[in-house]
Amino acid sequence: MSCFRAENLSLHFGGLKAVDSVSFAVEKGEVLSIIGPNGAGKSSIFNLISRLYEPTSGKLYFEDQDITQTPPYGIAKLGIARTFQNIELFENATVLSNLLVGRHRHSTTTLWQELLFLPNVRRDEKAHRRRVEQVIDFLDLAAHRDKLISGLPYGVRKVIELARALCTEPKLILLDEPSSGLNVEETDDMSFWIRDMKTELGITVLMVEHDMTLVNRVSDRVIALNYGRVLAMGAPAEVQAHPDVVAAYLGT
Repeated sequence: MSCFRAENLSLHFGGLKAVDSVSFAVEKGEVLSIIGPNGAGKSSIFNLISRLYEPTSGKLYFEDQDITQTPPYGIAKLGIARTFQNIELFENATVLSNLLVGRHRHSTTTLWQELLFLPNVRRDEKAHRRRVEQVIDFLDLAAHRDKLISGLPYGVRKVIELARALCTEPKLILLDEPSSGLNVEETDDMSFWIRDMKTELGITVLMVEHDMTLVNRVSDRVIALNYGRVLAMGAPAEVQAHPDVVAAYLGT
């Protein structure tokens, strides 16, 4: 059973076919990367999986469950998390507070119980904090735990975005250009964490990325897109050498 699969997925904006009959599967425990020039439809696929966009046609399946009509708020509850190319954090809150937001899908208490701060609320709060601290340790964020997001450099914010996604305890994580804006050293760290997410945490990874060095380091398989259609699929070296992929990047 695959972790996730798309069947004949399409997204049209009027006459523009952003995604055009795309089919692929992500196997459990693998890192699958989607590459392609700007405008190829990579982020549109992520927005379809996140249910931010409604597909024109096609189906989405997570662990063999049809999620094509699942509302956006239901996606995280299923075990799918996402990071964004443009960082989406609460600027005037601390790192710890931002990460606790990622625990929302695991909340089992009601509003009135939380207002009264009943014993079950206190137990949940301790459990959430323990899980957040584990993620902080995993991504070496201890030095930033109590700092405001607004005072942190871009590279650290990028890691915090990843940390918040991990706090949801996902089975599948969607990484939207995780190395965008990072320097070489920060990209090296990101590659280690992606591999550790797979090997140590058992998380399946679907990644959109332009940095081919990172793609080659962490990917089990690669899908190349152009104009919303699949050009090639397979091992990283095989896909990069495919004539259609070379033509899409360099021109004929």
